[in-house]
Amino acid sequence: MDQIKERLKKMLVDKLRLKRTLESIKDNEPLFREGLGLDSIDSLEIVVLIEREFDLSISADELKDTAKIFKDVQSLADFVALLLTKK
Repeated sequence: MDQIKERLKKMLVDKLRLKRTLESIKDNEPLFREGLGLDSIDSLEIVVLIEREFDLSISADELKDTAKIFKDVQSLADFVALLLTKK
């Protein structure tokens, strides 16, 4: 799980060009608003990046609970881990 979180943080910093270090992003820090400041366009990009980074195909059905999935790095990592077990 830690490896997934680190890959996600690196992806967020590198691909979304966050002006943050990997170490400064807490696992439970909100991705949106007062947290990392991401927006809805970023969430779409994150889905595409996850598919590429982890060689996954994410269906719209799997994204039903976006508020829970995109809450923070930990919930995003939990989501990716679940998808990887289904692979």
